[in-house]
Amino acid sequence: MSDSQKLTPAEFLAQLKQRSPAKSGSTASNGSAGSSAKGSTSSAPAPNPPPRSAAATATLAKPKPAAAKSAAAKSAAAVKPTPTVKSPPAKATTAAADLDGLDLDFSDLDAPATTDNAEAAAPAAVAVEAPPTESTAPKEPPEAGAGKGGAGPTIFLKRHSHLSELFERVNKLLGSQDKNDGPYRPRSPENLDETRLTQDEVERLALKYLLAKGTSSGRGICSQIKLPFTIVDPILKQLKSEQLVAYRGTAEMGDYEYVITDFGRERARRFAEECSDYGAAPVSLQDYLKAMAAQSIADQVVTAEHLHKAFKDLIISREMLDQLGPAINSGRGMFLFGEPGNGKTSIAERITQCFGSSIWIPRALGIDGDIIRLYDPGVHDAVEDAAAPTLFQTDVDQRWVHIVRPTVIAGGELTMKELEVTQNMQTKVCEAPLQLKSNCGTFVIDDFGRQTMPVTVLLNRWIVPLEKRYDFLNLPSGKKVQVPFDQLIIFSTNLEPKDLVDGAFLRRIPYKIQVPDPTEEEFHKIFQAIAPKMGFTYDRSAIDYLIMTHFRGVRPLRSCQPRDLMLQVKNFCTYRGTARKITPEAFDFAVKNYFSVL
Repeated sequence: MSDSQKLTPAEFLAQLKQRSPAKSGSTASNGSAGSSAKGSTSSAPAPNPPPRSAAATATLAKPKPAAAKSAAAKSAAAVKPTPTVKSPPAKATTAAADLDGLDLDFSDLDAPATTDNAEAAAPAAVAVEAPPTESTAPKEPPEAGAGKGGAGPTIFLKRHSHLSELFERVNKLLGSQDKNDGPYRPRSPENLDETRLTQDEVERLALKYLLAKGTSSGRGICSQIKLPFTIVDPILKQLKSEQLVAYRGTAEMGDYEYVITDFGRERARRFAEECSDYGAAPVSLQDYLKAMAAQSIADQVVTAEHLHKAFKDLIISREMLDQLGPAINSGRGMFLFGEPGNGKTSIAERITQCFGSSIWIPRALGIDGDIIRLYDPGVHDAVEDAAAPTLFQTDVDQRWVHIVRPTVIAGGELTMKELEVTQNMQTKVCEAPLQLKSNCGTFVIDDFGRQTMPVTVLLNRWIVPLEKRYDFLNLPSGKKVQVPFDQLIIFSTNLEPKDLVDGAFLRRIPYKIQVPDPTEEEFHKIFQAIAPKMGFTYDRSAIDYLIMTHFRGVRPLRSCQPRDLMLQVKNFCTYRGTARKITPEAFDFAVKNYFSVL
């Protein structure tokens, strides 16, 4: 059929309505149409047909080929008079009406079917106008939602599988991902209520950003405050109607360039005096608690395989790994003690890698008007492949950031101030304490016992959180909130634990692991691993000379000594301008410098 003979959706629906019969007791209208097409007349007057378009009228008026007329005449003589057809139920009409407004091409419906029925040779337009009777129509199983009056949209989509697959794909892409299968992912909010923010809070962020930036598009503001465009766009238009912002120009995809007005500038300055932050919109404490519960470190299981993978770059005995494994799986605190230089800090830094997973944390928390910055680039390592906003809205809430499980290390510089919520008096923005930043990860207190504050002060601060697994934070507003204390606490010290703390605190640290001195064979393995990294070739005889001359019966072995001595030899070769080679002479020079006061 040519393009001029194709039926539009409206014309197709108009012809579908003609399938409904007249009042009970009269001949069906489609039967009248069929007899008039064959040249016969009906004994009962037919009701006035609905108006047709010019294209449909021209199609019906087109003369039939001679072969088609002869076949149609034989069929009319063989078929009994068409019985009265009951009106289809209202649902079928409604389902058919659902097709109205769709830009669909019905040209492939006009092709005659390959069947033995005589009506297959008739023009397709007549087949649409007069549906087949019970004696000539091919039998098809009824479809749900199609009704009794004929084929509905379900059969239409079944016959055109490519359209059905397209609709399923679109529904899959547009459908919200509410399933929590697999790792936790913060779902992007679909409306303002799901953000747990008020419209006033979003307006404040947008106005403060425009006050600092001057002008920006709507999507630029969304990228700054990390909220979807569908939520921010109506709020920006409301600010426009209140003359707080104005249009400066148009942007792509129905967006505008916004500029703050003098009236809006005055209001934004008042907002900035209360809090100058205009970064990512804060996440509620309720959502944060749910996320921490879903990603708790207590739910992680560490196996021997995970442990070997995390410590593959360290020379560590199997006995030590067997001690560390149960301590890590406990999710509680542990003491790592031993002589300095044996790798306590290196072990503590790699413990988090045993979990081998990443987590989502909010960029900022909003608690009753106080904004607490949680994401710290100096502490947290963002995952590079984290979901980022694209041309289409992503399914991840951009107020959250994807990071590897955190490992927070605090040494002798640790103070009590870093363990409490602190507020910047100029910006009025609060900074999260270290234990909150380390949630779902590891918190290492290195050189425990050498902090400026007394050990008892630190222990008294944490004696309850270590046992209850939750902590209380005092906010600048005076409110106290309960937050998770969900991290593996590691106290690393070269002092004897019993000399630092009392029995009550030691009871809350169930694992005390000593990191021993390396054996001579482990000492060789450390040299063997370090030498190629510094450009040397491992020479076992030179290492044996070093051990026998400068260590055996003289001083104990330490795990840090191979690295430090090799660095001395490297500098010695560089100064002499000789090739990098391990020699007894070079080791004598290195030992003299390294152990001069020992």
